[in-house]
Amino acid sequence: QVQPVESGGGLVQAGDSLRLSCAASGFTLYAVGWFRQAPGKEREFVAIISRSAGSADYADSVKGRFTISRDNAKNTVYLQMNSLKPKDTAVYYCGLKFTVGANALPRGMDYWGKGTPVTVSA
Repeated sequence: QVQPVESGGGLVQAGDSLRLSCAASGFTLYAVGWFRQAPGKEREFVAIISRSAGSADYADSVKGRFTISRDNAKNTVYLQMNSLKPKDTAVYYCGLKFTVGANALPRGMDYWGKGTPVTVSA
């Protein structure tokens, strides 16, 4: 059983930046995605990066503000979040999906972390 562990959440003001981290063993076998769930809403896709880091995709709501990256040597994926807005407030979850294709960008995840909360005040 693979258990991703998220970290880096916190309370910030609008316009600030945060960097989230997701760590897990056996990392290089998986595409890694970030998702978020705001209070009273369903979990939504934020960003995803392929196993090789050769491909990435973002939700329209975060394009140009968030950047996903990975360091396979450290078994860690990062989500750099800039120009944060109050509507970015949510619990952020890391998901892993086993992929064969090095540049595949799946949507369904095999494993989930427990989440890290991000609160952006106006």
